[in-house]
Amino acid sequence: MNRYNNPFPFSDDNKRYHTWNHYLKHRFHTKVAKVPLDAGFTCPNRDGTKGWGGCTFCTAAGSGDTIPSHEDLAVQFEQGLAQMRRKWPGCDAIAYFQAYTNTYAPLERLQECFDPFVERADVCALAIATRADCLSKEAIAYLCRLAEQKEIWVELGLQSIHDATAEAIHRGHGYQDFLTCVQRLSQTPLKICVHLINSLPGEDVPMMIESARTVGSLPIHAVKLHMLHLMKGTQLAQSYAAHPFHLLSMSEYVDLIVAQLEVLPAHIIIQRLTGDGLSRDLLAPLWTQKKVQVLNEIDKAMVRRNTWQGRCL
Repeated sequence: MNRYNNPFPFSDDNKRYHTWNHYLKHRFHTKVAKVPLDAGFTCPNRDGTKGWGGCTFCTAAGSGDTIPSHEDLAVQFEQGLAQMRRKWPGCDAIAYFQAYTNTYAPLERLQECFDPFVERADVCALAIATRADCLSKEAIAYLCRLAEQKEIWVELGLQSIHDATAEAIHRGHGYQDFLTCVQRLSQTPLKICVHLINSLPGEDVPMMIESARTVGSLPIHAVKLHMLHLMKGTQLAQSYAAHPFHLLSMSEYVDLIVAQLEVLPAHIIIQRLTGDGLSRDLLAPLWTQKKVQVLNEIDKAMVRRNTWQGRCL
């Protein structure tokens, strides 16, 4: 127990879950910031291979945090790192290939994008957002070679373990495809992070908790938990306008996150508990823009209930 009377072992402060900041601090012994990049990839769910228009929640920007960039990757990185260093002078960076599906291209294209960042002294790791159905054996072997030089994170967008939900949001692959991919990756030095979205249409709280519990039982390293954002121009926003479904309130979301954390093993890193939707395009729920308040409410709820990540396992 630390000086905050916190029973959770992977914490240096009042957090009762295994934060990304805690991991980075103990892994790299310096401040590390993620620099998001748009490498101009697309997705099999957009180009007609598996569908058109992407998943129903996905924006034209590929659900990235930033506006799509037409700048060279090196320019994007320099601009992003400069912005981060205004907040954290001298910080190192994770080159975060975020928009769309960042392994959905020939090997030569992946090498053009990733190799320059592995060579940079100010980059301590790469994070590559992709889909479970877009990681060929060739791509995995290439990423493993990169992992001999830098830490490589593969971020898999799963969203839900429930195939009925995947079909409803036009995901384009099922849970078994995801499991097969995780099994392959677990035999490598690559780090695995899984994305889950809460409040998808048709899902109740027990289903969302089941997704967290099930993913937590797999050989992964981290998760990202997000509230669903209804964004302008998406298929889901249009569907919601015609047939509204329940979106979790802030208090409901806090309760859910606490319950999900309780069924995630303590060693699993929690990279995110909230998402960032561009405010100009966010239709609902508007409370998700109050990121600091949401995180504070989660902290307070865990202290009030004297609970912590993994307590219910």
